[in-house]
Amino acid sequence: MRAVALIPAYNEEEYIAQTLEALQTLEALDQIVVINDGSTDNTRAVLEVCQQRSVRPVVVLDLPENRGKGAALNAGLARTKGDVYLLLDADLGQSAREARALLDPVIQGEAHMSVARFIGDQARTGGQMGFGLVRRVAAWGVRLLTGHTVTSPLSGQRAVRAEVLRCLGGFASGFGVEVSLTVGALHHGFAVVEVPLPMKHRAYGRTLRGCVHRGRQLVHVLRALTQCWRRGWHR
Repeated sequence: MRAVALIPAYNEEEYIAQTLEALQTLEALDQIVVINDGSTDNTRAVLEVCQQRSVRPVVVLDLPENRGKGAALNAGLARTKGDVYLLLDADLGQSAREARALLDPVIQGEAHMSVARFIGDQARTGGQMGFGLVRRVAAWGVRLLTGHTVTSPLSGQRAVRAEVLRCLGGFASGFGVEVSLTVGALHHGFAVVEVPLPMKHRAYGRTLRGCVHRGRQLVHVLRALTQCWRRGWHR
């Protein structure tokens, strides 16, 4: 069973090297693909160094402009062939090595999709996370449409069978990727499991920037839930 990691990256010069280093330890991975989503910082230069130093080859797909997470993942999906896709954020750093626990249940046939449920302190620097509003709205939407209760509807750390992605027609746009993937998989009867993992990522905190980020995320989540309804992905 061929496992491919898809990592969308937009201005991730700070952590992408650590993330890729950690993924080198995952023996189950056959290919690591980074989609450079129109980064304007030094992400591309860092990736070139990673390609030179990595024992396991790292493929880099460059998009000419920032298209958003969903479009980046679709670009990676279109240019790779795998039976299982490992979806990871670029800012996980060394905690990306925990992703082996996401691959196991999917490769072993115990689930069609596994989702990381972060435990402990999620923030890399020990800062504050958000207020949880977007997560609660997303969880409410998933429950309303599918009848299933999930705790991590927005987690970007997932392993998913290729057949699920084919059934759903790929990834939704923007920040609606995860909630649409969750609703679609559950609606079509695929088995989804949540795996508690001590992963860490960037925390925008309760600053103005963080509020703006979560505001955009909320809009995308509501749009994704609406699109799921229109596609008939509901009870």
